[in-house]
Amino acid sequence: MEGLTKIDDLGKPRVVIVGGGFGGLELAKALAEAPVQVVLIDKQNYHTFQPLLYQVASAGIDEGQIVSPFRKILSEQHNFYFRLAEVQAVDAVAQVVETSIGRVRYDYLVLATGATTNYFGDEQMAQNAIAIKSIDDAIELRNTVLSNFEQALQLGDIEQINSLLDFVIVGGGPTGVEIAGALSELRTHVFPKDYRELDFKQMDIHLVQSGPALLKGMSANASQQALAALKKFGVQVWLDARVKSYDGYTVTLSTGQQLITRTLIWAAGVTGAPIAGLRSDCLLPGNRYAVDECSRVLGYEHVFAIGDIAAMRTAAHPDGHPMVAQPALQQGRLLGENIARLLAGQPLQPFHYQDKGAMATIGRNHAVADVKLFGREYHLQGFLAWLAWGVVHVASLIGFRNRLMVLLHWTWSYLSYDKGLRYIIGKTKAPVVEVDVEGKAIV
Repeated sequence: MEGLTKIDDLGKPRVVIVGGGFGGLELAKALAEAPVQVVLIDKQNYHTFQPLLYQVASAGIDEGQIVSPFRKILSEQHNFYFRLAEVQAVDAVAQVVETSIGRVRYDYLVLATGATTNYFGDEQMAQNAIAIKSIDDAIELRNTVLSNFEQALQLGDIEQINSLLDFVIVGGGPTGVEIAGALSELRTHVFPKDYRELDFKQMDIHLVQSGPALLKGMSANASQQALAALKKFGVQVWLDARVKSYDGYTVTLSTGQQLITRTLIWAAGVTGAPIAGLRSDCLLPGNRYAVDECSRVLGYEHVFAIGDIAAMRTAAHPDGHPMVAQPALQQGRLLGENIARLLAGQPLQPFHYQDKGAMATIGRNHAVADVKLFGREYHLQGFLAWLAWGVVHVASLIGFRNRLMVLLHWTWSYLSYDKGLRYIIGKTKAPVVEVDVEGKAIV
């Protein structure tokens, strides 16, 4: 990192965007016609459509169908440059970012680094649980589930078999609810055909939620409907319960109950992913940068933050906007317009979040949705909500090919009651259980 990374100098103000999630990518697009040079830096060369990660984890779609390379997405944008690197620090005085490939100069810096899994300081949990924040996580979870069943076929010890067949999901938000529903669907329609020697009546799916209701942030109606659907699908839901510890085998709840599982899926919380170099007083609890109504990091003239990493505190959102796609998309779009205004010497426009509602799918023909249109809120459930959820998510994917392939996969799965992508490739967190000649586990 001795000198500046080689990037053509266009002789225009340079906007460096760190992170190509929903906010960062939307900002890059919004600057297409602005008189600037756009430099996007990300440690991956692709954008991930995170709302469908659980579908990859449950073998519903291929990982390649929810990712798209940045260079392909913005191939027609002539002021766009991409660098594959990890940003390590910001020097706001020199106006450079330190990266794994060298220093990159900026005129305007936008932090869109998103969020990472929050284990609340529990190192044992971080070591033993499986998160679902990235493509790698989703593939690891799919591999682990399938590897568990392959191992279970070799065992004669009922407790050890159950430890491989049972799953505990921590967190009753949309991700936790959707994973629980997907696993229950696999248990009913898919796994019994693949693993005929196993008794899937013994496969337990536990969903643990620390609060009194599922889907916090959605309507009471959506929460109640989700709970009823999950119970109908045979998911054991634990409300007002926290996971106190997990050692890779035994889950201990705050209620005193103990659950046995080799696979704990962590969907309980996220925390911002800040970068070193900015003053500590602009970083709020939850590791989110405090920003003003125009997304400028407090105390900095040329540094902005959008999406999950930004906490724009308002009367309606005193802790910042929800850490979901819509605020990031809207902030990225407006910031692109505001940077153009800055260059033209015009006043910046404040951000006003347009809440379009929320959705969560629970399983075949079951979903809940709170939809906000024209100043009114509509509550959908069952098949209609499930259909709306599918339409919205397919339409939101990047690229016609991805939309078509996901639609075809979903249609085939719906008609055949099958999930065709049940292969084990790459990393797995499944434990290797040693057995004796009689199939008994060697503990």
